[in-house]
Amino acid sequence: MTGDALEELARQVLERCRAAGVRLVLAEACTGGLLCARLTDIPGASAVVERGFVPYSHESKVEQLGVPLALLQAHGSVSAEAVEALARGALEHSRADWAIAETGIAGPGGGTPQKPVGLAFIAVLRRGGTAAVERQVFTGDRRQVRHAMAERALTLLLEKMSVES
Repeated sequence: MTGDALEELARQVLERCRAAGVRLVLAEACTGGLLCARLTDIPGASAVVERGFVPYSHESKVEQLGVPLALLQAHGSVSAEAVEALARGALEHSRADWAIAETGIAGPGGGTPQKPVGLAFIAVLRRGGTAAVERQVFTGDRRQVRHAMAERALTLLLEKMSVES
């Protein structure tokens, strides 16, 4: 996805959230703030983006978002369990209505046969709701993987909001 297309998707998210009167919190364990940057590049984003977390290390996931260390040790930080815990923790540590969380391996190193480069887990969660968690394997270089994660995360939010509105 091009930067322009990602910007258009971010605009759609902001418009949908503004219309619904909801705020977002982001927990970006792989994209490193790319989602928050894309959203806040657009004027008026402060009406929607409540805050963002960039919990790269195990310690930051535990300290900032209350993710149980035992969960990370049992499943790894790149797992469905971890990304759901990130989304729940983000909501618990914010005033937002919706959370987007992601974790993954952007590369070029760090992959294993069980968890290859490009592996991503994305969660979208409405306060008091059930998390939508997806496992994806994206291709490309580090930048392409991160952009694909951002695109899918924003798209998943729009899909989940359509179902739960």
